[in-house]
Amino acid sequence: MTSSWFERFTAQPHQPFFALGIPLFLIYTFIIMAQYSNILTLNVSLGQFHIYPLVFMIFIQFFLGFLFVVFPRFLMQATIKKDIYMKIFYLYLTASLLYFCGLFISNILVVFGSIILFCAQAWAFQILYKIYKNSIVPDKYDTKWILISYATGLFSHLLFIFTFIIPFEDMEKLAIYASFYLFLFSLIFAISQRMILMFTKVKVDTYIKNKSKYIMEITFTLLLFKVLILMLNDVRLNIIADLPLFLFFTYEIIYKWKLPVFKVSPIMWVLYLALFWIPLGFLLSFIESLSAIIWSNAYYFEKSAVHTFALGYFVTVLIGFGTRVVLGHSGKTPTADSMAVFMFICIQFIVLIRVFAGLSSNFGLDYTFWISLSALLLVLALILWSIRYLGIIIKGYKP
Repeated sequence: MTSSWFERFTAQPHQPFFALGIPLFLIYTFIIMAQYSNILTLNVSLGQFHIYPLVFMIFIQFFLGFLFVVFPRFLMQATIKKDIYMKIFYLYLTASLLYFCGLFISNILVVFGSIILFCAQAWAFQILYKIYKNSIVPDKYDTKWILISYATGLFSHLLFIFTFIIPFEDMEKLAIYASFYLFLFSLIFAISQRMILMFTKVKVDTYIKNKSKYIMEITFTLLLFKVLILMLNDVRLNIIADLPLFLFFTYEIIYKWKLPVFKVSPIMWVLYLALFWIPLGFLLSFIESLSAIIWSNAYYFEKSAVHTFALGYFVTVLIGFGTRVVLGHSGKTPTADSMAVFMFICIQFIVLIRVFAGLSSNFGLDYTFWISLSALLLVLALILWSIRYLGIIIKGYKP
């Protein structure tokens, strides 16, 4: 019986990766909440306990599980063998446990955990690149940019590991900015701009896909410019990068794509909601820079713009894709019932609360309360999603 269950559970790559990603996300959010509430004090940098686990342990596991399913299909290649993706899964499991324990026990465990995570990420890249190289499909544009984004993740990952061994503030900043924008943002957008438009065309046969020919070249170049501007450490200069990014994504997503919001079911419009947070995030960052220029940093924005992307875009699209994949690859119809719709809406309110938390001190409000509230609500939302969908994942489905 146990053997039969394990065969089902490991039959598709997204199942073990999603099953590990959810509890890791919950543990991570609890640590963040405890840290900001002064219940817990970690003697590590912001990058070590906040950015690095989010990027290289949590989000990447969800999207890697997703890529291991769809990447071979994009390129009309054989599916990835179970014994290969399960070895990578075990590396992620081991490394994640070492890393989280290391945050409380010893930096040595943090370093060991991060090195194993890098090896797992490098191995996954090698597998995806081999699939790409062997494919003879004529259009490899999207998969090429997935690999380019993934490669920048390897670079920023190495920078992080170096700073864990020898603390170097400027290098850690570069690692943070590069991993967030050039790796995670670019990777998720490369997937989004392909999958969301493809899903839309399937659902609305009259829909015409109309995206820019060099959409990823423009996106990556503008994000690279933003990273370089951020390294100058002057919020007033961010306006130079944020205005082009806001205009480009507004033009691309709102004007060119013309997504049929009112012609699709909730399982689709949650993905549209995720996309709409992108221009809003850059608009907020633009306003922050403009405020610094006009009022000389009199108003504090904290990291509101960054969390617009992290929660508004990354988490929303993760929940949207995750729900579709869990249902679609378990023999069920990918639809969103009233409970799923409620969860989608809750996530959007959590984004608004977290954005407001960054602005709360300007109104004399308790910043810690609002941060803790947004983290607590995120935990509850993840638990609610898990109650509904994690059981399907753990039960497993063998196609």
